[in-house]
Amino acid sequence: MNFNLTQIPDRNLKPRTNGITMVMDKGLSIPEVHNFMSVSGPHVDIVKLGFGTSFVTPNLREKIKVYQSYNVPIYFGGTLFEAFLVRNQLNDYIAVCKDYGIEYIEVSDGSITIPHAEKCGYIEKLTKHATILSEVGSKDAAHIIPPYKWIELMRAELNAGATYVIAEAREAGNVGIYRGSGEVREGLVQEILTQIPGEKILWEAPQKAQQLYFIELLGCNVNLGNIAPTEMISLEAMRIGLRGDTFSLFLNKEEA
Repeated sequence: MNFNLTQIPDRNLKPRTNGITMVMDKGLSIPEVHNFMSVSGPHVDIVKLGFGTSFVTPNLREKIKVYQSYNVPIYFGGTLFEAFLVRNQLNDYIAVCKDYGIEYIEVSDGSITIPHAEKCGYIEKLTKHATILSEVGSKDAAHIIPPYKWIELMRAELNAGATYVIAEAREAGNVGIYRGSGEVREGLVQEILTQIPGEKILWEAPQKAQQLYFIELLGCNVNLGNIAPTEMISLEAMRIGLRGDTFSLFLNKEEA
């Protein structure tokens, strides 16, 4: 850090397994990636090339190598996995990931219906090729999953070999663990946490109010995802109490 400040909460150091920040890249250019990494690289744990953007991104291989040069792993959005799967091209998808040096794979069923036992089978198979992030929750706002089902699905996917389960929110943060307004479904989140370890959940939280909720609930080392590149430094400041929203959160007023 640039200054000496007391009463700053301890952030886990990279490479970390808890307190990770996943950034969603929806189409940055190669110069933009360089600029983004030059500022935010020390704080970014993983980058997702959102939904199916990898298919249409020019100079994709070069772009991936830029991220990798900063020791930041990337992965393709779950929508791309589903696009290959629905076309019976799973082995092609594995080959693509190997070809591009992708070490993380997201297994999701947000856009297509996959029987859950079958989804867990894909997770188990893909653990032989990559670190697996599995997404739970539907992109359909009308499809409300009850809390017990979230817990059941998350537990099964972790048992199948997923390293993290991702709590679905879309890039807008208005489905899944959130209401259409973006408000957190607090009862759902807290019920999930009674059964699933918080360090195994990556909460998609693209909106500032959502990020604040999870930092207040679980501390500076909560796992957060779908963060916009332009919000990365702001989020890191919020995590450690250096933004107005969290200014008093970690401050011992008797010592201050």
